[in-house]
Amino acid sequence: MKQTSLGQWPAMSVQAAVVAWKELSELRAAGGDPAAQKKAARLQAMPEPVAGAGYTVAEVVRDFCVHLHDTRAEAGAVASQRALERVLSEEPAFAASVPQQVTRAVAFNLLEARKATPTSTAKLRSLLGAAWDHALDAGRVPDSTPNWWRQVMRGKLKSRGKIIGGEHVGRARRVLSDMEVGELLRWLPNMHELGADATVMYLWTCARGGEILAMRPENISEEADGMWWTVPKDQTKNARFEHAVDHRVPLVGRALKIVRRRMANVGESGFLFEDSRGEQYTQHDFSTYIYHLQPYSDKATVRKAAGVVLPVAGWTPHDLRRTGRTMLSALGCIDEIGEAILGHLQAGIVGVYNTHRYDGEKRAWLTRLAKHLEHLTK
Repeated sequence: MKQTSLGQWPAMSVQAAVVAWKELSELRAAGGDPAAQKKAARLQAMPEPVAGAGYTVAEVVRDFCVHLHDTRAEAGAVASQRALERVLSEEPAFAASVPQQVTRAVAFNLLEARKATPTSTAKLRSLLGAAWDHALDAGRVPDSTPNWWRQVMRGKLKSRGKIIGGEHVGRARRVLSDMEVGELLRWLPNMHELGADATVMYLWTCARGGEILAMRPENISEEADGMWWTVPKDQTKNARFEHAVDHRVPLVGRALKIVRRRMANVGESGFLFEDSRGEQYTQHDFSTYIYHLQPYSDKATVRKAAGVVLPVAGWTPHDLRRTGRTMLSALGCIDEIGEAILGHLQAGIVGVYNTHRYDGEKRAWLTRLAKHLEHLTK
């Protein structure tokens, strides 16, 4: 069975989706293959290989990008394709060469010129290595062609961490202390409602920001023991694992109140967290908002004058998830339950044989965490 996406809600309306569905249905009824046609269209849309003898690097990248769209999530495939196409446009001689001509020195110099951005360069190195592997596996280049991307600068492209005030501050994992969490919670009224609600949801559920801000009414259910939020498997980081399941999160305390309030005011976007434009409030939006509340932000001077600068500095939204997990351990929560609350899969053979979902334990410990957080606000 082949599936073909019609578009993305809400950019594509229901009416437009119906029209697109009818067109594809008619094509299939006539003996056509919508999935094959879509793949062919993507192939045509790829930039033409730069002229050169034999099967060029540009062609290697083009064919690999088609493979990416067939095997990866669309957003990731598009981002990877852009990174590869950017290199081809910046290095025309490299694009026009054949893989056999890409020596160790050529690969090294291409990466060396981009080492100022180590994280993106490491991803580029991985993508080019995968493109070479794909071409070798498909028999499009000789078996004797070396894949230097797997060897050059191996382990040398490491991020120096985020930059604050023009300086690298490393990759320290920040955990807010009880005192800092209490101070932050008492300061929440200074945030706009979306920011305050997102902050609370991070701490009260220990969920990922992308999961929280993608919450929809259909993900919420009232059950015998209370309200539950179910994160669909394909929205979690476990989506690539066959034995993974939906992630269930019990809603208690302030998280429950926020969800009930937002459920009653869902807008056209269909998301509980919707911005003033009527669109989903994203993790990027929230992270940017928190950054600009920090005393080292370029907007700090203006915000200080208005009295809206965070009293607790040097943290990111994801640090709230780490803080919640650390608090659970401090309260006595065992690792199996704590990791289940985070939505992490158990490692190794334990994950294969232990299919218990810890629903009751999750509710008990998140209730205990909620009481601890409320105590800190006082």
